[in-house]
Amino acid sequence: MKLSNDFSGALRTFAYFMTSGSHYMLEDVDYLSLYGNEPSAIEQVYAIFANVIELDENGQVLNFTYAQKRATDYLKSYFDPTFKIEPPLEEWETALYGPPPLKDRI
Repeated sequence: MKLSNDFSGALRTFAYFMTSGSHYMLEDVDYLSLYGNEPSAIEQVYAIFANVIELDENGQVLNFTYAQKRATDYLKSYFDPTFKIEPPLEEWETALYGPPPLKDRI
């Protein structure tokens, strides 16, 4: 099984705007300062994005904007403790799963 081209495009797009500092949902948030300094915050952003994004049976992304919003809202709240995420993040959204083995299985 391989991930779909649509998912690949969604992940690439999200990664590009997150690493370029130009994500439109994070205007006025200086989040680039976290890269290299607080990697666990960035790790959590990508985990939320990956946990929330949904695909249909053909691999088409169904909720790209919502997955980005949940992830970027977390980052907003990281910088501004008064920012309230609505609805609050659920445990399944913030779950951090273990990495695959270092040795490929194929």
